Amino acid sequence: MPAFFEISHHGAINGVTGSCHELRLAGGPGMLVDCGLFQGAETSRAGAGADQLAIDFPIDHIQALVVSHVHIDHVGRIPYLLAAGFKGPIVCTEPSARLLPLVLEDAMKMGVTRDARKLEKFIKLIAARIVAVPYGKWHRVVTGAGAGDDNTIDDNTIDIRFQQAGHILGSAYVECEVKSAAQRHRVVFSGDLGAPHAPLLAAPRAPHRADTLVIESTYGDSLHQGRRERSLQLKQVVERALLDEGAVLIPAFSIGRTQEILYEIEGLIHRYGSDQAGPHRWRDLEIIVDSPLAADFTRVYRQLKPFWDVEALKRVRAGRHPLSFEQLYTVGDHGQHLTALNYIKARGHPCIVIAASGMCAGGRMVNYLKALIEDERTDILFIGYQAAGTPGRDIQAHGPQGGWVELDGQRFDIRARVHTISGYSAHADQNDLVNFVQRMRVKPGHIRIVHGDDEAKRELQGKYRALLPGAEVLIPGGAGQG
Repeated sequence: MPAFFEISHHGAINGVTGSCHELRLAGGPGMLVDCGLFQGAETSRAGAGADQLAIDFPIDHIQALVVSHVHIDHVGRIPYLLAAGFKGPIVCTEPSARLLPLVLEDAMKMGVTRDARKLEKFIKLIAARIVAVPYGKWHRVVTGAGAGDDNTIDDNTIDIRFQQAGHILGSAYVECEVKSAAQRHRVVFSGDLGAPHAPLLAAPRAPHRADTLVIESTYGDSLHQGRRERSLQLKQVVERALLDEGAVLIPAFSIGRTQEILYEIEGLIHRYGSDQAGPHRWRDLEIIVDSPLAADFTRVYRQLKPFWDVEALKRVRAGRHPLSFEQLYTVGDHGQHLTALNYIKARGHPCIVIAASGMCAGGRMVNYLKALIEDERTDILFIGYQAAGTPGRDIQAHGPQGGWVELDGQRFDIRARVHTISGYSAHADQNDLVNFVQRMRVKPGHIRIVHGDDEAKRELQGKYRALLPGAEVLIPGGAGQG
Protein backbone atom coordinates (compact mmCIF):
# COMPACT_ATOMS: atom_id res chain seq x y z
CA MET A 1 0.00 0.00 0.00
CA PRO A 2 1.41 3.46 -0.87
CA ALA A 3 3.01 5.51 1.91
CA PHE A 4 1.12 8.75 1.22
CA PHE A 5 -1.99 7.63 3.16
CA GLU A 6 -2.85 5.42 6.12
CA ILE A 7 -5.79 3.20 7.06
CA SER A 8 -6.65 2.48 10.70
CA HIS A 9 -9.49 0.45 12.20
CA HIS A 10 -11.25 1.54 15.40
CA GLY A 11 -13.99 -1.10 15.37
CA ALA A 12 -15.46 -4.16 13.62
CA ILE A 13 -12.14 -6.00 13.77
CA ASN A 14 -13.04 -8.32 16.69
CA GLY A 15 -16.54 -9.07 15.38
CA VAL A 16 -19.30 -7.40 13.41
CA THR A 17 -20.22 -4.37 15.52
CA GLY A 18 -18.67 -0.99 16.29
CA SER A 19 -17.72 -0.22 12.67
CA CYS A 20 -15.30 2.69 12.47
CA HIS A 21 -12.46 3.03 9.95
CA GLU A 22 -10.05 5.89 9.33
CA LEU A 23 -8.50 7.00 6.05
CA ARG A 24 -5.78 9.61 6.53
CA LEU A 25 -3.30 11.46 4.41
CA ALA A 26 0.06 10.43 5.91
CA GLY A 27 0.73 12.60 8.94
CA GLY A 28 -2.09 14.94 7.91
CA PRO A 29 -5.88 15.25 7.92
CA GLY A 30 -8.27 12.36 7.42
CA MET A 31 -11.83 11.06 7.52
CA LEU A 32 -13.80 8.38 9.30
CA VAL A 33 -16.07 5.84 7.64
CA ASP A 34 -18.82 5.11 10.21
CA CYS A 35 -18.77 5.40 13.99
CA GLY A 36 -20.90 2.59 15.38
CA LEU A 37 -21.91 1.04 18.67
CA PHE A 38 -20.43 -2.19 19.93
CA GLN A 39 -22.85 -4.93 20.94
CA GLY A 40 -22.50 -8.08 22.99
CA ALA A 41 -18.94 -8.96 23.97
CA GLU A 42 -17.26 -7.20 21.05
CA THR A 43 -14.76 -4.40 21.65
CA SER A 44 -12.26 -2.16 19.91
CA ARG A 45 -8.55 -2.85 20.18
CA ALA A 46 -8.27 -0.03 22.74
CA GLY A 47 -11.04 -1.51 24.87
CA ALA A 48 -14.14 0.44 23.85
CA GLY A 49 -17.27 -1.71 23.98
CA ALA A 50 -20.95 -1.82 24.81
CA ASP A 51 -20.17 -0.42 28.26
CA GLN A 52 -17.26 1.83 27.22
CA LEU A 53 -18.69 4.22 24.64
CA ALA A 54 -16.28 7.18 24.77
CA ILE A 55 -14.15 7.75 21.68
CA ASP A 56 -10.80 6.09 22.33
CA PHE A 57 -8.69 7.46 19.45
CA PRO A 58 -7.42 10.93 18.41
CA ILE A 59 -9.83 12.96 16.26
CA ASP A 60 -8.17 16.40 15.99
CA HIS A 61 -7.16 15.67 12.40
CA ILE A 62 -10.53 14.22 11.31
CA GLN A 63 -12.20 16.55 8.80
CA ALA A 64 -15.31 14.50 7.95
CA LEU A 65 -17.40 11.53 9.00
CA VAL A 66 -18.70 9.50 6.07
CA VAL A 67 -21.68 7.26 6.87
CA SER A 68 -22.18 4.07 4.85
CA HIS A 69 -25.66 3.43 6.31
CA VAL A 70 -27.65 4.17 9.44
CA HIS A 71 -27.69 0.89 11.38
CA ILE A 72 -26.78 1.51 15.01
CA ASP A 73 -23.58 -0.56 14.80
CA HIS A 74 -22.38 1.91 12.16
CA VAL A 75 -23.64 5.24 13.57
CA GLY A 76 -24.46 4.70 17.25
CA ARG A 77 -21.33 6.39 18.64
CA ILE A 78 -21.84 9.63 16.69
CA PRO A 79 -23.11 11.43 19.84
CA TYR A 80 -19.86 10.46 21.59
CA LEU A 81 -17.84 11.60 18.58
CA LEU A 82 -19.47 15.02 18.81
CA ALA A 83 -18.91 15.08 22.56
CA ALA A 84 -15.21 14.39 21.94
CA GLY A 85 -15.02 17.58 19.88
CA PHE A 86 -15.62 16.54 16.28
CA LYS A 87 -16.66 19.64 14.32
CA GLY A 88 -16.79 18.35 10.74
CA PRO A 89 -19.64 17.39 8.40
CA ILE A 90 -21.53 14.10 8.48
CA VAL A 91 -21.60 13.02 4.85
CA CYS A 92 -24.17 10.43 3.72
CA THR A 93 -26.59 9.53 0.93
CA GLU A 94 -29.90 11.34 0.49
CA PRO A 95 -32.07 8.56 2.02
CA SER A 96 -29.65 8.21 4.94
CA ALA A 97 -29.95 11.95 5.56
CA ARG A 98 -33.67 11.40 6.17
CA LEU A 99 -33.15 8.37 8.40
CA LEU A 100 -30.09 9.32 10.46
CA PRO A 101 -31.79 11.84 12.79
CA LEU A 102 -34.42 9.21 13.70
CA VAL A 103 -31.75 6.63 14.51
CA LEU A 104 -29.65 9.00 16.60
CA GLU A 105 -32.64 10.40 18.49
CA ASP A 106 -33.54 6.85 19.49
CA ALA A 107 -29.92 6.12 20.46
CA MET A 108 -29.87 9.22 22.65
CA LYS A 109 -33.12 8.18 24.35
CA MET A 110 -31.76 4.71 25.05
CA GLY A 111 -28.30 5.63 26.27
CA VAL A 112 -27.99 9.32 27.11
CA THR A 113 -31.14 11.32 27.89
CA ARG A 114 -34.90 11.52 27.36
CA ASP A 115 -34.99 15.23 28.11
CA ALA A 116 -37.04 16.76 25.27
CA ARG A 117 -35.05 20.03 25.15
CA LYS A 118 -31.70 18.28 25.01
CA LEU A 119 -32.96 15.90 22.33
CA GLU A 120 -34.31 18.75 20.22
CA LYS A 121 -31.00 20.61 20.51
CA PHE A 122 -29.06 17.50 19.57
CA ILE A 123 -31.22 16.71 16.53
CA LYS A 124 -30.87 20.30 15.29
CA LEU A 125 -27.09 19.95 15.64
CA ILE A 126 -27.12 16.69 13.67
CA ALA A 127 -29.35 18.17 10.97
CA ALA A 128 -26.98 21.12 10.59
CA ARG A 129 -23.98 18.80 10.20
CA ILE A 130 -25.50 16.43 7.64
CA VAL A 131 -24.37 16.81 4.03
CA ALA A 132 -26.48 14.70 1.68
CA VAL A 133 -24.67 13.55 -1.46
CA PRO A 134 -26.45 11.81 -4.37
CA TYR A 135 -25.33 8.35 -5.40
CA GLY A 136 -22.67 8.43 -8.10
CA LYS A 137 -21.48 12.00 -7.48
CA TRP A 138 -17.92 12.81 -6.36
CA HIS A 139 -17.64 14.97 -3.23
CA ARG A 140 -14.47 16.33 -1.60
CA VAL A 141 -14.19 15.58 2.12
CA VAL A 142 -10.51 16.03 3.01
CA THR A 143 -8.11 18.76 1.92
CA GLY A 144 -4.63 19.42 3.29
CA ALA A 145 -0.95 18.59 3.03
CA GLY A 146 0.49 15.70 4.97
CA ALA A 147 3.23 16.14 7.54
CA GLY A 148 6.49 17.26 5.97
CA ASP A 149 4.77 17.71 2.61
CA ASP A 150 5.61 20.85 0.68
CA ASN A 151 2.80 20.38 -1.84
CA THR A 152 -0.06 22.83 -1.96
CA ILE A 153 -3.20 21.96 -0.07
CA ASP A 154 -5.16 21.27 -3.26
CA ASP A 155 -2.65 18.58 -4.27
CA ASN A 156 -3.50 16.45 -1.20
CA THR A 157 -7.17 15.49 -1.14
CA ILE A 158 -9.69 12.72 -0.56
CA ASP A 159 -12.85 12.69 -2.66
CA ILE A 160 -15.65 10.18 -2.02
CA ARG A 161 -18.45 8.74 -4.11
CA PHE A 162 -21.40 6.66 -2.88
CA GLN A 163 -22.64 3.60 -4.78
CA GLN A 164 -25.69 1.55 -3.87
CA ALA A 165 -24.88 -1.31 -1.50
CA GLY A 166 -28.33 -2.95 -1.40
CA HIS A 167 -28.16 -3.49 2.38
CA ILE A 168 -30.84 -1.10 3.67
CA LEU A 169 -32.43 2.01 2.23
CA GLY A 170 -29.68 4.61 1.76
CA SER A 171 -26.83 2.15 2.22
CA ALA A 172 -23.68 2.65 0.18
CA TYR A 173 -20.21 1.43 -0.39
CA VAL A 174 -17.75 4.30 -0.47
CA GLU A 175 -15.24 4.90 -3.25
CA CYS A 176 -12.39 7.14 -2.09
CA GLU A 177 -10.01 8.84 -4.49
CA VAL A 178 -6.87 9.64 -2.49
CA LYS A 179 -4.56 12.07 -4.26
CA SER A 180 -1.18 13.61 -3.69
CA ALA A 181 0.79 15.75 -6.13
CA ALA A 182 2.36 12.69 -7.70
CA GLN A 183 0.01 9.78 -6.97
CA ARG A 184 -3.62 8.65 -6.99
CA HIS A 185 -5.04 5.64 -5.24
CA ARG A 186 -8.62 4.29 -5.15
CA VAL A 187 -9.71 2.95 -1.74
CA VAL A 188 -13.13 1.29 -1.47
CA PHE A 189 -14.91 0.72 1.86
CA SER A 190 -17.66 -1.83 1.37
CA GLY A 191 -19.78 -0.83 4.36
CA ASP A 192 -22.36 -3.63 4.59
CA LEU A 193 -23.09 -5.18 1.21
CA GLY A 194 -26.56 -6.51 0.58
CA ALA A 195 -27.61 -9.83 -0.87
CA PRO A 196 -28.60 -9.67 -4.55
CA HIS A 197 -32.05 -11.18 -3.93
CA ALA A 198 -33.07 -8.81 -1.11
CA PRO A 199 -36.52 -7.27 -1.62
CA LEU A 200 -37.15 -3.54 -2.06
CA LEU A 201 -33.59 -2.56 -3.01
CA ALA A 202 -31.48 -2.89 -6.13
CA ALA A 203 -28.57 -5.33 -5.88
CA PRO A 204 -25.10 -3.79 -5.48
CA ARG A 205 -22.85 -3.59 -8.53
CA ALA A 206 -19.10 -3.95 -8.19
CA PRO A 207 -17.00 -0.82 -8.74
CA HIS A 208 -14.92 -0.50 -11.88
CA ARG A 209 -11.76 -0.24 -9.84
CA ALA A 210 -10.35 -0.66 -6.34
CA ASP A 211 -6.63 -0.44 -5.58
CA THR A 212 -7.27 -1.07 -1.87
CA LEU A 213 -10.45 -2.71 -0.58
CA VAL A 214 -11.75 -2.76 3.00
CA ILE A 215 -14.54 -5.32 2.95
CA GLU A 216 -17.03 -6.83 5.38
CA SER A 217 -17.13 -10.60 5.99
CA THR A 218 -20.27 -11.21 8.09
CA TYR A 219 -21.12 -14.30 6.05
CA GLY A 220 -17.67 -14.89 4.59
CA ASP A 221 -17.90 -18.58 5.48
CA SER A 222 -21.47 -19.40 4.47
CA LEU A 223 -24.06 -19.33 1.71
CA HIS A 224 -27.63 -18.03 1.99
CA GLN A 225 -30.77 -19.86 1.04
CA GLY A 226 -32.36 -18.83 -2.23
CA ARG A 227 -35.39 -16.58 -2.25
CA ARG A 228 -37.84 -19.37 -3.05
CA GLU A 229 -36.43 -21.59 -0.30
CA ARG A 230 -36.53 -18.87 2.35
CA SER A 231 -40.10 -17.90 1.39
CA LEU A 232 -41.19 -21.53 1.72
CA GLN A 233 -39.57 -21.81 5.15
CA LEU A 234 -41.27 -18.58 6.31
CA LYS A 235 -44.59 -19.94 5.01
CA GLN A 236 -44.12 -23.18 6.96
CA VAL A 237 -43.36 -21.37 10.22
CA VAL A 238 -46.40 -19.11 9.84
CA GLU A 239 -48.71 -21.99 8.92
CA ARG A 240 -47.69 -23.82 12.10
CA ALA A 241 -48.72 -20.73 14.08
CA LEU A 242 -52.03 -20.61 12.20
CA LEU A 243 -52.70 -24.22 13.21
CA ASP A 244 -51.73 -24.04 16.89
CA GLU A 245 -52.67 -20.37 17.36
CA GLY A 246 -49.24 -19.43 18.59
CA ALA A 247 -47.04 -16.39 18.14
CA VAL A 248 -44.12 -16.04 15.74
CA LEU A 249 -41.52 -13.73 17.28
CA ILE A 250 -39.13 -12.10 14.80
CA PRO A 251 -36.33 -10.04 16.39
CA ALA A 252 -35.31 -7.48 13.78
CA PHE A 253 -33.50 -4.20 13.37
CA SER A 254 -36.02 -1.38 13.13
CA ILE A 255 -34.63 -0.39 9.76
CA GLY A 256 -33.98 -2.75 6.90
CA ARG A 257 -35.02 -6.20 8.06
CA THR A 258 -38.38 -5.04 9.42
CA GLN A 259 -39.36 -3.57 6.08
CA GLU A 260 -38.01 -6.56 4.13
CA ILE A 261 -39.91 -9.12 6.21
CA LEU A 262 -43.12 -7.04 5.95
CA TYR A 263 -42.66 -7.04 2.19
CA GLU A 264 -42.38 -10.83 2.16
CA ILE A 265 -45.32 -11.37 4.52
CA GLU A 266 -47.53 -9.15 2.35
CA GLY A 267 -46.54 -11.32 -0.61
CA LEU A 268 -47.57 -14.51 1.21
CA ILE A 269 -50.89 -13.05 2.32
CA HIS A 270 -51.58 -11.83 -1.22
CA ARG A 271 -50.85 -15.31 -2.57
CA TYR A 272 -52.57 -17.49 0.02
CA GLY A 273 -55.06 -15.19 1.75
CA SER A 274 -57.95 -16.01 -0.57
CA ASP A 275 -58.00 -19.66 0.57
CA GLN A 276 -60.33 -19.46 3.56
CA ALA A 277 -61.57 -23.05 3.21
CA GLY A 278 -58.24 -24.70 4.00
CA PRO A 279 -56.60 -25.30 7.39
CA HIS A 280 -54.38 -22.20 7.14
CA ARG A 281 -56.50 -19.08 7.32
CA TRP A 282 -53.99 -16.41 6.34
CA ARG A 283 -56.58 -13.64 6.63
CA ASP A 284 -56.84 -14.43 10.38
CA LEU A 285 -53.15 -13.66 10.89
CA GLU A 286 -52.26 -10.46 12.73
CA ILE A 287 -48.90 -8.81 12.10
CA ILE A 288 -47.71 -6.53 14.89
CA VAL A 289 -44.75 -4.17 14.53
CA ASP A 290 -44.02 -3.17 18.11
CA SER A 291 -41.52 -0.39 17.64
CA PRO A 292 -42.25 3.32 17.24
CA LEU A 293 -38.88 3.65 15.53
CA ALA A 294 -39.66 0.87 13.04
CA ALA A 295 -43.00 2.54 12.33
CA ASP A 296 -41.21 5.83 11.65
CA PHE A 297 -38.70 4.11 9.39
CA THR A 298 -41.44 2.30 7.50
CA ARG A 299 -43.19 5.62 6.92
CA VAL A 300 -39.97 7.10 5.50
CA TYR A 301 -39.43 3.98 3.38
CA ARG A 302 -42.88 4.55 1.85
CA GLN A 303 -41.98 8.17 1.13
CA LEU A 304 -38.76 7.18 -0.64
CA LYS A 305 -40.25 4.95 -3.33
CA PRO A 306 -37.90 6.38 -6.02
CA PHE A 307 -35.12 4.37 -4.31
CA TRP A 308 -37.10 1.08 -4.40
CA ASP A 309 -36.30 -1.63 -6.95
CA VAL A 310 -38.37 -2.48 -10.01
CA GLU A 311 -40.21 -5.41 -8.40
CA ALA A 312 -41.41 -3.35 -5.44
CA LEU A 313 -42.61 -0.52 -7.66
CA LYS A 314 -44.52 -3.04 -9.78
CA ARG A 315 -46.47 -4.10 -6.68
CA VAL A 316 -47.33 -0.47 -5.96
CA ARG A 317 -48.54 0.09 -9.53
CA ALA A 318 -50.78 -2.98 -9.13
CA GLY A 319 -52.51 -1.26 -6.20
CA ARG A 320 -50.81 -3.25 -3.48
CA HIS A 321 -49.23 -1.72 -0.38
CA PRO A 322 -46.26 -3.93 0.60
CA LEU A 323 -45.42 -1.87 3.70
CA SER A 324 -48.95 -0.89 4.71
CA PHE A 325 -51.64 -3.57 4.47
CA GLU A 326 -54.88 -4.45 6.24
CA GLN A 327 -53.57 -6.97 8.76
CA LEU A 328 -50.61 -4.84 9.86
CA TYR A 329 -50.76 -3.12 13.25
CA THR A 330 -48.16 -0.79 14.72
CA VAL A 331 -47.64 -0.28 18.43
CA GLY A 332 -46.65 3.13 19.74
CA ASP A 333 -46.01 4.10 23.34
CA HIS A 334 -45.12 1.88 26.29
CA GLY A 335 -48.74 1.58 27.42
CA GLN A 336 -49.76 0.27 24.00
CA HIS A 337 -46.83 -2.15 24.14
CA LEU A 338 -48.00 -3.61 27.45
CA THR A 339 -51.56 -3.88 26.10
CA ALA A 340 -50.33 -5.74 23.01
CA LEU A 341 -48.12 -8.02 25.08
CA ASN A 342 -50.95 -8.98 27.46
CA TYR A 343 -53.37 -9.38 24.54
CA ILE A 344 -51.10 -11.86 22.79
CA LYS A 345 -50.28 -13.79 25.93
CA ALA A 346 -53.90 -14.12 27.06
CA ARG A 347 -55.77 -14.58 23.79
CA GLY A 348 -53.82 -17.26 21.99
CA HIS A 349 -54.49 -15.88 18.51
CA PRO A 350 -52.09 -16.56 15.61
CA CYS A 351 -49.84 -13.58 15.09
CA ILE A 352 -46.42 -12.39 14.02
CA VAL A 353 -44.58 -9.93 16.25
CA ILE A 354 -41.68 -7.96 14.79
CA ALA A 355 -39.69 -5.91 17.30
CA ALA A 356 -36.18 -4.77 18.15
CA SER A 357 -33.55 -5.48 19.02
CA GLY A 358 -32.46 -7.77 16.25
CA MET A 359 -30.05 -9.57 18.61
CA CYS A 360 -32.48 -9.63 21.58
CA ALA A 361 -30.01 -7.49 23.53
CA GLY A 362 -32.65 -4.94 24.55
CA GLY A 363 -35.81 -3.34 23.27
CA ARG A 364 -39.36 -4.61 23.39
CA MET A 365 -38.57 -8.02 21.94
CA VAL A 366 -37.08 -8.97 25.30
CA ASN A 367 -40.49 -8.56 26.97
CA TYR A 368 -42.13 -10.79 24.35
CA LEU A 369 -39.45 -13.42 24.86
CA LYS A 370 -39.87 -13.35 28.62
CA ALA A 371 -43.63 -13.78 28.22
CA LEU A 372 -43.66 -16.41 25.46
CA ILE A 373 -40.35 -18.28 25.23
CA GLU A 374 -41.54 -21.00 27.61
CA ASP A 375 -44.75 -21.57 25.58
CA GLU A 376 -44.40 -24.53 23.20
CA ARG A 377 -46.72 -22.83 20.69
CA THR A 378 -44.25 -19.98 20.22
CA ASP A 379 -41.88 -19.87 17.26
CA ILE A 380 -38.76 -17.67 17.39
CA LEU A 381 -37.52 -16.81 13.93
CA PHE A 382 -34.06 -15.31 13.44
CA ILE A 383 -33.56 -13.56 10.10
CA GLY A 384 -30.31 -11.75 10.87
CA TYR A 385 -26.85 -12.25 12.29
CA GLN A 386 -26.57 -12.88 16.06
CA ALA A 387 -23.32 -11.59 17.57
CA ALA A 388 -21.41 -13.55 20.21
CA GLY A 389 -22.43 -12.66 23.75
CA THR A 390 -25.99 -11.61 22.85
CA PRO A 391 -29.17 -13.37 24.04
CA GLY A 392 -30.06 -13.93 20.39
CA ARG A 393 -26.92 -16.01 19.86
CA ASP A 394 -27.67 -17.99 23.05
CA ILE A 395 -31.25 -18.73 21.97
CA GLN A 396 -30.10 -19.67 18.49
CA ALA A 397 -27.37 -21.99 19.82
CA HIS A 398 -29.12 -23.59 22.80
CA GLY A 399 -32.82 -23.43 21.90
CA PRO A 400 -32.86 -26.47 19.59
CA GLN A 401 -31.28 -28.53 22.41
CA GLY A 402 -33.88 -27.45 24.97
CA GLY A 403 -31.50 -25.10 26.76
CA TRP A 404 -32.07 -21.84 28.58
CA VAL A 405 -31.31 -18.16 28.19
CA GLU A 406 -30.83 -15.28 30.60
CA LEU A 407 -33.03 -12.23 29.97
CA ASP A 408 -32.89 -9.20 32.27
CA GLY A 409 -31.08 -11.29 34.87
CA GLN A 410 -33.69 -14.08 34.88
CA ARG A 411 -33.26 -17.61 33.55
CA PHE A 412 -35.88 -18.85 31.07
CA ASP A 413 -36.17 -22.36 29.64
CA ILE A 414 -36.43 -22.31 25.85
CA ARG A 415 -39.55 -24.32 25.04
CA ALA A 416 -40.34 -22.31 21.92
CA ARG A 417 -39.32 -23.67 18.54
CA VAL A 418 -36.27 -21.83 17.17
CA HIS A 419 -35.67 -21.23 13.47
CA THR A 420 -33.04 -19.41 11.44
CA ILE A 421 -33.62 -18.31 7.87
CA SER A 422 -30.33 -17.11 6.44
CA GLY A 423 -31.90 -16.05 3.15
CA TYR A 424 -33.39 -12.94 4.75
CA SER A 425 -30.01 -11.65 5.76
CA ALA A 426 -29.36 -8.15 4.50
CA HIS A 427 -25.70 -9.13 4.09
CA ALA A 428 -23.92 -10.63 1.12
CA ASP A 429 -22.87 -14.26 1.50
CA GLN A 430 -19.52 -15.77 0.57
CA ASN A 431 -20.31 -16.06 -3.14
CA ASP A 432 -21.56 -12.47 -3.26
CA LEU A 433 -18.42 -11.18 -1.53
CA VAL A 434 -16.17 -13.08 -3.93
CA ASN A 435 -18.20 -11.89 -6.93
CA PHE A 436 -17.96 -8.30 -5.74
CA VAL A 437 -14.18 -8.48 -6.24
CA GLN A 438 -14.21 -10.80 -9.25
CA ARG A 439 -16.44 -8.41 -11.22
CA MET A 440 -14.13 -5.42 -10.79
CA ARG A 441 -12.34 -4.49 -14.00
CA VAL A 442 -9.30 -3.27 -12.04
CA LYS A 443 -8.87 -5.55 -9.05
CA PRO A 444 -7.30 -4.62 -5.70
CA GLY A 445 -3.70 -5.33 -4.84
CA HIS A 446 -4.45 -4.88 -1.14
CA ILE A 447 -7.53 -6.22 0.72
CA ARG A 448 -8.41 -5.78 4.38
CA ILE A 449 -11.13 -8.07 5.75
CA VAL A 450 -13.21 -6.69 8.64
CA HIS A 451 -16.69 -7.01 10.16
CA GLY A 452 -16.87 -10.77 10.73
CA ASP A 453 -16.17 -13.60 13.12
CA ASP A 454 -12.68 -15.11 12.96
CA GLU A 455 -13.69 -18.16 10.93
CA ALA A 456 -15.65 -16.06 8.42
CA LYS A 457 -12.66 -13.77 7.91
CA ARG A 458 -10.21 -16.64 7.51
CA GLU A 459 -12.37 -18.46 4.96
CA LEU A 460 -12.91 -15.31 2.93
CA GLN A 461 -9.19 -14.57 3.09
CA GLY A 462 -8.53 -17.97 1.53
CA LYS A 463 -11.04 -17.30 -1.25
CA TYR A 464 -9.48 -13.93 -2.09
CA ARG A 465 -5.95 -15.33 -2.04
CA ALA A 466 -7.04 -18.02 -4.51
CA LEU A 467 -8.76 -15.43 -6.70
CA LEU A 468 -5.90 -12.89 -6.57
CA PRO A 469 -2.61 -14.76 -5.94
CA GLY A 470 -0.53 -11.59 -6.14
CA ALA A 471 -2.65 -9.50 -3.80
CA GLU A 472 -1.95 -8.79 -0.14
CA VAL A 473 -4.99 -9.99 1.83
CA LEU A 474 -4.90 -9.03 5.52
CA ILE A 475 -7.12 -9.54 8.52
CA PRO A 476 -6.51 -6.41 10.64
CA GLY A 477 -5.92 -6.92 14.32
CA GLY A 478 -2.54 -8.58 14.39
CA ALA A 479 0.68 -6.77 15.16
CA GLY A 480 1.59 -4.32 12.43
CA GLN A 481 -1.60 -4.90 10.49
CA GLY A 482 -3.33 -1.57 11.15
